[in-house]
Amino acid sequence: MGGTIWESMQQKGYNRREFLQFCTAAAAAAGLAKTGVAQVVSAFEKKEKPAVVWMHFQECTCCSESFIRSSHPIVADALLDVLSLNYTETLMAASGFQAEKSLSDTIANNKGKYIVLVEGAVPTKDEGVYCMVGGKTAEQILQSVAADAAAIVAWGSCASNGCVQAAKPNPTGATPIYKLVNKPVINVPGCPPIADVMMGVVTHLLVLGQIPALDSQGRPKEFYGRRVHDTCYRRPNYDAGLFVEAFDDENARKGYCLYKMGCKGPVTYNACSVTRWNEGTSYPIQSGHGCIGCSEAGFWDNGPFYQHLASFPGFGIESTADTIGTAVGVATLAGVAAHAVVTNIRKRNVIAEVHAEDQKEK
Repeated sequence: MGGTIWESMQQKGYNRREFLQFCTAAAAAAGLAKTGVAQVVSAFEKKEKPAVVWMHFQECTCCSESFIRSSHPIVADALLDVLSLNYTETLMAASGFQAEKSLSDTIANNKGKYIVLVEGAVPTKDEGVYCMVGGKTAEQILQSVAADAAAIVAWGSCASNGCVQAAKPNPTGATPIYKLVNKPVINVPGCPPIADVMMGVVTHLLVLGQIPALDSQGRPKEFYGRRVHDTCYRRPNYDAGLFVEAFDDENARKGYCLYKMGCKGPVTYNACSVTRWNEGTSYPIQSGHGCIGCSEAGFWDNGPFYQHLASFPGFGIESTADTIGTAVGVATLAGVAAHAVVTNIRKRNVIAEVHAEDQKEK
């Protein structure tokens, strides 16, 4: 499965124009500027397809499902055209001893060059008996594959922060990958993460040969640098104090803000409201359900999904992921908050007046 990405695409019948379109899509997925397309073209023409081992531990495989079911062409072709997927329990044809040999050969023949993609948390209690493959514990396998890896990517919230397996009381001792390996780990959280974000991270590794800039939780800033709240199309309703009070009320039908229904968008860092799913068709908030904060560490233990936070730094005052994270609930300065409340009341009154005028005209 060697050769360059361009050679692999030629073998599948792609012409030069289609290859350049593919490179352009890859550059966009990685968040590179237009000038970065040339870098992608050069990398895909000259660099060999990297060997990849995709591990599965405590998880439901939704990250893989998200990745392979994306309708975006670059993601659909990524496994065969961009990556040399040498080992994955979910997709590989080999099994048993053949599968184990593929894994060991990949590690031995590509030391310092292969990429490890990990899906799922690792149980550490009771000597790791809660997740074993081929007679080895998940932790033993992880340490083996991570030792000589060029990069390690933790797919999804299970691998990034433990997710539901690590929720209290965490009976299996589920542990995220970065706490178990002695090298940098790129966390790509979400339950599941967005397929195009996953491909963007892989493209960044391929083209630039280094890990992307990360925030304090090890997440790529390109995709986790802004709150869902900041780019949500319902944000103007939040600023105006217009909220859904019940899922079946008139305000819900008008598309008002879901904050009172428990939406965690104001404290969740992800690209959901920008990238979205299914060719940019939709995301949970657009479908009428509040964000549950699945890309934040410990989101299962951060209170009921349908109960909103008592307070958080809002009213247009921005903060970065490094200083906010999920440790929210602190009050803003009284003077600023009071000014914001008065401003929002005025906005709501104006909206009500305009609505009343519209009703008269009708």
